[in-house]
Amino acid sequence: MGAVALNIAYVIPTRNRNERLAETLDALGQLGPHDARVIVVDNASDQPPDVPAMLSSGVPIELIELDSNRGAAARNIGVEAADGCDWIVMLDDDSHPVDLRFLGCLERAPADVAVVSADIVLPNQGCREIGGLPEVFIGCGAAIRRKQFRESGGYDETFGYYAEEYDLSAKLLGAGYHVRFDPRFRVEHHKVPGNRHMGTIIQRLVRNNGWVAQRHAPDDHLDPELAEVKHRYRGLAERYGCIEAYEAGLDELERTIGTQVREPLNEQLFDRFCGLHAAREALTHVHSSLRFRSATLWKPGKNAWVVRRVLAELGVEPVELGGDIAIVGTMSPGPMLDALSELGFGAFAPWKRAMEVTSELSGAA
Repeated sequence: MGAVALNIAYVIPTRNRNERLAETLDALGQLGPHDARVIVVDNASDQPPDVPAMLSSGVPIELIELDSNRGAAARNIGVEAADGCDWIVMLDDDSHPVDLRFLGCLERAPADVAVVSADIVLPNQGCREIGGLPEVFIGCGAAIRRKQFRESGGYDETFGYYAEEYDLSAKLLGAGYHVRFDPRFRVEHHKVPGNRHMGTIIQRLVRNNGWVAQRHAPDDHLDPELAEVKHRYRGLAERYGCIEAYEAGLDELERTIGTQVREPLNEQLFDRFCGLHAAREALTHVHSSLRFRSATLWKPGKNAWVVRRVLAELGVEPVELGGDIAIVGTMSPGPMLDALSELGFGAFAPWKRAMEVTSELSGAA
């Protein structure tokens, strides 16, 4: 397929990973010529990266050097520099699209779709990226309309890293837009270990996800959402031996939660945000055909409570083994698709789009 004429900017924040950044720029160059520009925003690296003036394909590169580490909010600066661009392709310094098919996805995106999120694979781990929800994108592989990004205020700098995409997704949904997953937009995330400390990650995750709940959960959902955040990340902290970091994050959350401005989504939008709408649509459809009475939850993960709630609404009993059918127990697209691939057609996803994606990918194989 030839490249589609579309004016885009790749925005890549980086810090102290110059070798990996060079590999990412090389991979972008291998995509071939297209109407684009690359904006690298350096978060005050100890040794600033030495980037070429253009990719091997002729796509120009601009380097912006910051005097302090702005975290994910460095992307805001990249977006501001992308004057005249229609779409911003958000990448990490270790992620890149595998081909140019995604340009067609952007060209065909309806006007109310503000974000096209990618199918993000981890080639070093043989699986997909963990995180995100049906209408929550992941920052290392998503295309965002520049106009809507700027109108929403972009990333909140107080988050640093982690969960900032959830906050932005909620703001975009509240403004009347959609986040759409498209499997033709395929991104490889090489996920190098540099600059990643599990204790810091856990500490940020509990604080930042708590902030998202405080800001955007409707009144009736706020306390359960906060409880779910604390439960989920305590479990991760126990798994990785980071309880002290978890407690530090929890303490910071409790000290700062009162400063978060409430902008709660209405019930309908919150159902889309957390995945309830997608799960109700998919599982109601399956249940109307199969009339199953029990279901085994396969590999429960992020927002497994959504799957359990919808099953309860349908009068279906979740069981550990021996259910009438198997249902993937997560609303996170990557793990959901991996679980479907592992189980094959003997399992169902709590998201119709995931089933459609599995069919599309099988047909393309």
